Amino acid sequence: MFKQGELVEISTSSSTFNGVFIKEEKDFLVVKLSNGYNIGVSKRNIKEQKSLAKPKEKKEDVKKEKPNPKLPIISILHTGGTIASKVDYETGAVYSSFKPEELLGMFPELIKIARFDSELIANMWSDDLRFQHFEVLAKAIEKEVKKGVDGIIIGMGTDNLAVASAALAFVVEHTPIPIIIVGAQRSSDRGSSDAAVNLICAAEFITKTDFAGVAICMHDSPEDKQCAILPACKTRKLHSSRRDAFKPVNDTVIARVDYEKRKIEFVKDDYTKKDRNRKLVLKPKMDDKVGFLKIHIHMFPEQFEFYKGYNGLIIEGTGLGHTPGQVPNEICKIYQKIYPAIKGIIDSGCVVVMTTQCLFGRVNMNVYSKGAELRELGVIPGQDMLPETAFVKLAWLLANYKKEEVKELIAKNLRGEISERSEKETFLI
Repeated sequence: MFKQGELVEISTSSSTFNGVFIKEEKDFLVVKLSNGYNIGVSKRNIKEQKSLAKPKEKKEDVKKEKPNPKLPIISILHTGGTIASKVDYETGAVYSSFKPEELLGMFPELIKIARFDSELIANMWSDDLRFQHFEVLAKAIEKEVKKGVDGIIIGMGTDNLAVASAALAFVVEHTPIPIIIVGAQRSSDRGSSDAAVNLICAAEFITKTDFAGVAICMHDSPEDKQCAILPACKTRKLHSSRRDAFKPVNDTVIARVDYEKRKIEFVKDDYTKKDRNRKLVLKPKMDDKVGFLKIHIHMFPEQFEFYKGYNGLIIEGTGLGHTPGQVPNEICKIYQKIYPAIKGIIDSGCVVVMTTQCLFGRVNMNVYSKGAELRELGVIPGQDMLPETAFVKLAWLLANYKKEEVKELIAKNLRGEISERSEKETFLI
């Protein structure tokens, strides 16, 4: 029988499959095809099978190319995620493994763009992020800026990448250089991986533009043609697996990077520019006692009462910013306790902010009676902030400002998280 990692060819009466042997099941042979996907071939259908090449020995040492001393310096800070993942050929699953310097070995094109430093901050999935991790990243950013690097790339898992970018946009109040967050929807050793294009486009953007600040660099379409530089506070992961899963919401991309031509086209012109004389200002503290409540049908007052005593609460409401609370019929009688529950939360000292589950468009609590009643209770409209952005913004504000100031600042645009108006042409583009 074949060994794990062996290159094999398996033929049936109708098809021939070439790929890497993963494992043998009771009735199947599992092979990883060149496109990165696994296939199970029924043993009873196999007409011929042969080995094409023995497994390659794992080599951890990466051949180092001598860097060009005239090129800019970019630091890569890795936190884990799919962009730093390999495929486990025993199970077919992906797991975090690559050291930062290994990525440079995998993507030699990067060496022609800049000189790279790298540091492994963590080896974790973005699902496991906590507020304290942004303090760790802030310290790492401060260290790299003091070294005089020209830009920073942060490698991160995509599931919470957009939320993390929003948090870092508030934590990094001022920066003289660009900080670009990059992820991958497919692991780096798969033929269909988007990691190389995303990393290369991020590096090109850092070295060829005057942009400074926090932004995201991910695929702009399913093809490996260009990447989008996306706003840190207005971006959402809108698909679980597509390579162009990240899209701006109620906003536009900052710029596009043509991977083939290595040209950059700005869509926005009102961005912060690089300035070596600008002092790095970090405010990494975030308040732990901030909650997030999604409104849905069949709610109970206890779901609201849980947050009494919290310092902040984001409500992801329906439509223009609503919750249950009125009693149109006997079945809804339990809802008469919800407004008092919300009032009790606010009276306990909690700052309550309303966002909408609709994502596109904005909260407007002046249209219907429900919105007006919630405002009278003290609920603050969250404008067109994404719910997750409002969550990290509120946590950041509560850790750095007095509560009365927080009530004013939460509805003001600080990092591009609130648009003056929502343009219809930005809907799902």
